[in-house]
Amino acid sequence: MFNSILHRIVDETPGGIGAVLMGYDGISIEQYFRPDAGLDLNLVAVEYANILKEIKKAAEILHLGGMEEVSIRTERFYLLVRIMTDDYFVALTLQGDGNFGKGRYLLLREAGNLKEALA
Repeated sequence: MFNSILHRIVDETPGGIGAVLMGYDGISIEQYFRPDAGLDLNLVAVEYANILKEIKKAAEILHLGGMEEVSIRTERFYLLVRIMTDDYFVALTLQGDGNFGKGRYLLLREAGNLKEALA
């Protein structure tokens, strides 16, 4: 079930490269990457998992409320992260010229389905 949801998010996002459902421990639950991604997106997600843990911890310490979403833009890519539970998040990687807004919308739209599947 996870794979079909991730597949839908990536395929419906113009410029979508891949998506991964992952724990903050860096262990991937499921992933879907376009065959022509040309980048080890699982490794990218693992590295960013550590950063997300720190952002989550800072938000808690500062009493800012629970972390819901993080976006990172580099010269070549967008990385959109939607928090699913206290233990899991989903990350979508897009080309730099991809449709950031559509990807963000699809992550939000599918969050309920992912949370339900995690339960």
